Amino acid sequence: MAGFTLNDAITKYSSQSMNMAQVMLIRGAFASLFVGLLAWQRGALAEPRSMLQPLVALRVLGEAGATVTFLVALAHLPIASVSAVLQALPLAVTMGAALVFGDTVGWRRWLAIATGFAGVLIVVRPGFDGSSVFSLVCLASVACCAVRDLATKRIPQAIPTLLVSTATALAMTIVGAALLSPMGGWTPMTAGSTALLALAAVLVLIGYQFIIMAMRSGEISFVAPFRYTALLWSILLGLVVFGDIPDMPMIVGATIIVGSGLYTLYRERVVGRRRIVAESTGPAMAPDGI
Repeated sequence: MAGFTLNDAITKYSSQSMNMAQVMLIRGAFASLFVGLLAWQRGALAEPRSMLQPLVALRVLGEAGATVTFLVALAHLPIASVSAVLQALPLAVTMGAALVFGDTVGWRRWLAIATGFAGVLIVVRPGFDGSSVFSLVCLASVACCAVRDLATKRIPQAIPTLLVSTATALAMTIVGAALLSPMGGWTPMTAGSTALLALAAVLVLIGYQFIIMAMRSGEISFVAPFRYTALLWSILLGLVVFGDIPDMPMIVGATIIVGSGLYTLYRERVVGRRRIVAESTGPAMAPDGI
């Protein structure tokens, strides 16, 4: 989670000198190179036509929407506020699995979902001073992430994860290139700014690798709650790097969101059914472009 959040901090910092489409393009190019080489080494590119499978395409589309909205929100909001809203993703996936797949969700978990989204409203504060359209853009990112994760669950097991990751990284690079002109065009880059975006791509890959290692060696119900440490990292980085001090509504709302997510994890462990929330904390932790 530290790797994912450091990537977000570098991305937000880079947005001060270039538009987000250029950030997507450069970071996506590095990510495509890194994950593509890894996929090639492990033989995951043997059937490239699988990238056109409808659920893979839907997953990529959801990731594209999530990445664009996430990066736009990240450029205009404190990193801690964006992270707090994203912590509602497992609740959104639980709700989506119930509504789309017909998964059984008891009244306690429905209550936790409603409480969690009440926490989101406290963070977003629609209609009050300090509210911003970018908070709603961040909420749209959560919805796109939920579409991505729900599609991911139905992708056939025969399609390698690294192939899906390669397709996603390539798509993010293409989207960045397509949006470059509408978002203001190309800004000349220094060696330092290029190196920072390369580092961001590496940090995402590190985060993916470590979360996969954790999921394979530990109980998923034990590992899953650690996704919420991203909020602590984002508060720390926001304070140290950007000088952002979280206000009380953000802290209260984030506490409610995290508490609701942890309770939902607990209920899923108690009832012993499909661990919807826990599964949503796997490799696809946040809209990072791969």
